Amino acid sequence: MNPFCTNRVIARRAKGLLLGLSLLGLAGQAAAQTQVSDAWVRATVVGQQATGAFMTLTASEDSKLLGVESPAAKIVQIHQSTMHNDVMSMRPADFVALPAGKAVALDPHGYHVMLIDLVAQVKEGDKVPLTLTVENAKGEKESIKVEAQARALNMGDHSMMQH
Repeated sequence: MNPFCTNRVIARRAKGLLLGLSLLGLAGQAAAQTQVSDAWVRATVVGQQATGAFMTLTASEDSKLLGVESPAAKIVQIHQSTMHNDVMSMRPADFVALPAGKAVALDPHGYHVMLIDLVAQVKEGDKVPLTLTVENAKGEKESIKVEAQARALNMGDHSMMQH
């Protein structure tokens, strides 16, 4: 066999292999644009129809959390709690800005996720599935599946806040 032809075939295969590995690397980066940590949901008592979900989000590029879905509730909304004249209030928010590389906490005192019209009681230790929709500055959307563990929380019920 001609050594020149053999070298060409090897070179062509090597280029194809390198291209394939490069594309796999890009796919891995696209899949990991936003990291979610410490996701949890407040456990409920019998008959309670709403609860909050909390977590920390870190996006690799400027992005925004557009929405959240969960089979645990009929309505899922992003809310923002604010304090005005010593009165805590909570209102739906269209999105949460996620600046590149900066950890953004969704917590009971600021932005958070409200699960409304729960389909069942959320008991301490339950795993509550959430699907987050995040959009980057280029308009590319990513869907992130999270299992948030239910924790007890000794604080006032969200249903007592002004909406």
